[in-house]
Amino acid sequence: MADEIAKAQVATPGGDTIFGKIVRKEISCEFIYEDDQCVAFHDLAAQAPVHFLVIPRKPVVGLSRADDADEQMMGHLLNVARKVAKQEGLQDNGYRVVINDGSHGGQSVYHLHVHVLGGRQMGWPPG
Repeated sequence: MADEIAKAQVATPGGDTIFGKIVRKEISCEFIYEDDQCVAFHDLAAQAPVHFLVIPRKPVVGLSRADDADEQMMGHLLNVARKVAKQEGLQDNGYRVVINDGSHGGQSVYHLHVHVLGGRQMGWPPG
């Protein structure tokens, strides 16, 4: 957790990101879902038995930087999160959906992304 907070404190918006490279397939990644608007893949730094990300193909910096024109795409990201959670066997016991935004929100990659975590009991408050 401390590592993620430290990363978020030094990360800055702007420029290309690892997620942009993944979307463009410049970095090899096994997608568990893919369509014309987004992709989903397992998080390499998993924080739960099941932890995947859903990211838009459009490079939106973060939730607070999205605009009204992104409304349909943002709803689509959550719908895909639901579909992939079911595919990953999370439907029966539930899961957590997280969107970090900005340094205080713990965002360390400035490309909008949805975390879906499950397969264990989540605590509250989260951090």
